Amino acid sequence: MFDPITGYGAPLRSSLLIALWSVLLSAVLGTLGAIGLVRRPVRRSLLGRGYGAVLTLGEQVSVLPIMIPEIILGIALLALFTLLGLPFGMVTLVLAHVVFCVPYIYITVKGRLASLDPGLEEAARDLGATPLKVLTTITLPLAMPAVISGCLLAFAMSMDDFVISFFVNGPHSNTLPLKIYSSVKVGVPPHVNALCTVMLAVVFLIVAVSQLYQANAARRHRAHQQQDAKTAGGRA
Repeated sequence: MFDPITGYGAPLRSSLLIALWSVLLSAVLGTLGAIGLVRRPVRRSLLGRGYGAVLTLGEQVSVLPIMIPEIILGIALLALFTLLGLPFGMVTLVLAHVVFCVPYIYITVKGRLASLDPGLEEAARDLGATPLKVLTTITLPLAMPAVISGCLLAFAMSMDDFVISFFVNGPHSNTLPLKIYSSVKVGVPPHVNALCTVMLAVVFLIVAVSQLYQANAARRHRAHQQQDAKTAGGRA
């Protein structure tokens, strides 16, 4: 199944590499974009209103990739990369995946930031913290759950993508969905069933480990609370 020439090992490694790079770049762009748009200052001047309208337009454009049909987006990216003269391969695959991964992270982080109390950041600035210090110690830690959930969703979408990858793939690169598609044209080989079983087992294992970690963290938190309560009671 994982033969380096005829198996699924090389396409699986390529898909994982593309997904990791896409998620990394999308996390940076989506998180910074959400912070910049949610925390932008409100300006009532004419120039400030124009600046706000431009940002609102940019916000709407940033979520277009998840609303446009994949085949349309794939053709548009194919035309763009051809116009720019980029060689089709890993670079175009990563860029194309970043285009549709950014909105997932942006939307989740924006929703998280919108629900946070801006008074926390204002209090930090009143105490003398620099904007960079506020960003690294207040904003990012509070938004990190949304960043992680958005990255997981973007990773799943990148691993599962076929249509867009079909248009921007190169002759020397291949992803797992493209390999599976080429394998099932004349029937479903047993390798595909085995690979799906392995991937499903890995997902179940990751979920089980995550649940155990969360349960242990909650147990330790309750233990610390009980210990603190006993200590406070002893002092009283």
